[in-house]
Order: sequence, then C-alpha cells, then structure tokens
Amino acid sequence: MAQKWNELALGYSGAIVSAVGMFLMGIFGYTGFYRGMVNVMLQSHMYFAVSPLGILAGMIEAAIWGFIAGYAIAWIYNKFA
Repeated sequence: MAQKWNELALGYSGAIVSAVGMFLMGIFGYTGFYRGMVNVMLQSHMYFAVSPLGILAGMIEAAIWGFIAGYAIAWIYNKFA
C-alpha cells in the first residue's frame, strides 16, 4: 500500500511557495526587471499590483490558491493511492 500524503503539509507548502513567488514577481516589477512575467501576473491575478499594498494583496491571493491546489492534490492522491 502506498504511503499517504499529509494534505495540510502540502497545502501549507504550496501557500508558502506561491506567496514567495508572488513577492519576487512584485519586487521584480517594482524595480523594472522581468517585465514580461510581471505583466502576465497583472493580467492573471485580481489583486496583484506593482505597489507595496498590491504586492501584499497578491501574496495573500497566491497563498490561498497555493494552499487550495496543494491540499487538493494531496487529497486526490490519497483517495486513489
């Protein structure tokens, strides 16, 4: 029998990685580097903006979606494993 994954651990990991990625994209956008990817993030995320408050809002949004995705992946894996 396959080992079960911890849903909360994968959810929290996804949230942290997503929030850090959004922070880096915000910093890159704020400094003017990597502008193409920053434009994609601006179009893809509702609350993200190239400002300190927009970066924080984008990090929160990304953390929520990252947690949901990680939790769902682990839950589905455990269901079929």
